[in-house]
Amino acid sequence: MNLAATTGDQADSLRQLATSVKKQRKATKPSAGEGQNQKGVRVISVTSGKGGVGKSNVVVNLALALARRGKKVLVIDADLGLGNIDVLIGIAPDHTLNDVFSGKKRLDEIITEGPGGIRVIPAGSGLPDFTSLGLQERVKIMDELDALEEDFDILVIDTEAGISDNVTYFNSASQEIVVVVTPEPTSITDVYALIKLLATRHSERYFKVLVNMARDTDDALQVFAKLSNVTSRFLDISLDYLGCVVRDDAVLEAVKSQKPVLELCPDSAAAGCFTTLARRILENSGERRVKGNVQFFFRRFLGAPVENL
Repeated sequence: MNLAATTGDQADSLRQLATSVKKQRKATKPSAGEGQNQKGVRVISVTSGKGGVGKSNVVVNLALALARRGKKVLVIDADLGLGNIDVLIGIAPDHTLNDVFSGKKRLDEIITEGPGGIRVIPAGSGLPDFTSLGLQERVKIMDELDALEEDFDILVIDTEAGISDNVTYFNSASQEIVVVVTPEPTSITDVYALIKLLATRHSERYFKVLVNMARDTDDALQVFAKLSNVTSRFLDISLDYLGCVVRDDAVLEAVKSQKPVLELCPDSAAAGCFTTLARRILENSGERRVKGNVQFFFRRFLGAPVENL
């Protein structure tokens, strides 16, 4: 099989689908000056090389901390086979992304209210049908996210762990990539493998590192130093230290209670870490946002400016 030809065929198919979608949206979308919000949404993916590092818990509490600072936050649970954001915050959604991909629901119809005013797009669980998105599913989620752009300030994507196609898709499409790592050697090794894949095969150059379950700040900085040393030797990337969340029994209690630690134990050390992380993210709001707004999906996949579609 000619791989180049196959890739070209897929790109052509996606371009045709996207062109059709954009024409339909232009017919109904108000022109500038008619109430259309031009601000753009900040898109952040939170990812990890292995499971068990507390990534989804980071997403929930970070989203809540951002909302408490006045931002309208939408969380997408992009672990399409084993989503658990709903479990962590104690909600029972009637519909999930599987219903969107199967055509039963629109994306805006499955958005669920979460704690502190955050909104959640829940993933399915235990259903293998959409664990690897095809062209139709990708175009569908691209366009429907674009339609939600005016309603939110920040979109936080909780990817699944590992290096599957869905993981690389959501990370490559996002404006900013936050990798979650723990002091465990296996976590450091696996997150390096993920960074290497995104850098060498998807031309990603900028990564933010969040160290979870650290003993203290010194422990977190040592983890970052180890990861930074190996990436600087073998990869041409920029690795920035975002901060850490300390190991805290309050987090375990919050998970058991199906509530964010920021709500259950607002005075805990971990809650303070999430508040600090949100502040740092907002302080760096203009940093390396080179991929545009929610239209990033089209740009990344088609290799052409959205306005030319």
